[in-house]
Amino acid sequence: MSSEPDIPRVAPSPHRGLALVARVARVAGVARVAGVVGLRARAAAVGEGLSLRWALIGAAVLVGSLLAGLAIGPASLSVGAIVSDIASRVPGLSVGHRLDALDGAVLWQIRAPRVVLGAIVGGTLACSGAGYQAVFRNPLAEPYMLGVAAGAGLGATAEIVYGPPGARTLLIGAAFVGALLAVAAAYALGRSLSGRDVSTLILAGIAVSLFLTAVQTFLLQRHTGSEAAVYAWLLGSLDTSGWSDVLLVLPYVAFSLAVLVAHRRVLDVLRLGDEEAQALGVHVARVRLVVVFAATLGTAAVVAVSGLIGFVGVVLPHAVRLLVGASYRVIIPLSVAFGASFLVLADIVSRTALAPAEVPVGVMTAFVGAPCFALVLRATRSETL
Repeated sequence: MSSEPDIPRVAPSPHRGLALVARVARVAGVARVAGVVGLRARAAAVGEGLSLRWALIGAAVLVGSLLAGLAIGPASLSVGAIVSDIASRVPGLSVGHRLDALDGAVLWQIRAPRVVLGAIVGGTLACSGAGYQAVFRNPLAEPYMLGVAAGAGLGATAEIVYGPPGARTLLIGAAFVGALLAVAAAYALGRSLSGRDVSTLILAGIAVSLFLTAVQTFLLQRHTGSEAAVYAWLLGSLDTSGWSDVLLVLPYVAFSLAVLVAHRRVLDVLRLGDEEAQALGVHVARVRLVVVFAATLGTAAVVAVSGLIGFVGVVLPHAVRLLVGASYRVIIPLSVAFGASFLVLADIVSRTALAPAEVPVGVMTAFVGAPCFALVLRATRSETL
């Protein structure tokens, strides 16, 4: 009777197990690297930088609007005379000639501060609006959504009601502090309710705005003699007391715009989604906080000197998006140029349409912005940031 031959069994080698684990690890590592490379490729393809063509267009529109703002007014000045006067003041250039004393005073003491302030306010509001729309991924987001307008309005109202008459510097300071405190309250409320959830932060901003508006209404009801001054501030104006207002807001605006421009590439990455952005090494919560802080700081500064000027922060970034695409590498710098140009041109209309009377520039921007905002609402049905 034959018996089956014994087949020796080979015990599994621990080295073979380690080799298998190493192979699986290599495959997983390759997949992970491939995934990261794919995300980086998507991030690079999300948007392109600002082309020379659009840079020249933005610069031309801005320069043209500034020259128009300097030239148009009750005392008409020619563009050639303005350019010649500017050239004569450039060190090292021996060209051009200066205006006479009266026209020079009109240009440099009255018209130029107003035009420069309009450019600063418009560019800051538009750029801040683009930053808000990027971090909240909502084309309807605007710089006032976290309570800046309500806080600034309450601060200005309190100063007008209780402060000394004609104290413009104190008015600007009260509006600026009120705006920052309102946003701080909205952020603290939103974080206490749901950490750093975006929708909760927006709702907190709405709640703070409603409360501060109610307080402002109560103050106006108690001091009816101050209504005209308060409403004049609320409607927005670029009437300045000279270069002092420009110098007052310039440091805050420069910091705000520098931060927003520096984050334009990161804002493109955020368009991929929070998880994808984190996989690429972006600290989403930190970026969102920094961008919101910078946009809010710039908005609070310009609102403090100009009053509430609506629709610039929501309409202009969206208009730029329709022109050049959804890349924030392009939207951020062009929003500055086109926002500045838009408000300068709106101010020209506001001070000449009913001359010698002046229409508040906030009313003019609302005339243009309200129909455009309706178009934005219509376009958002099929648009995804």
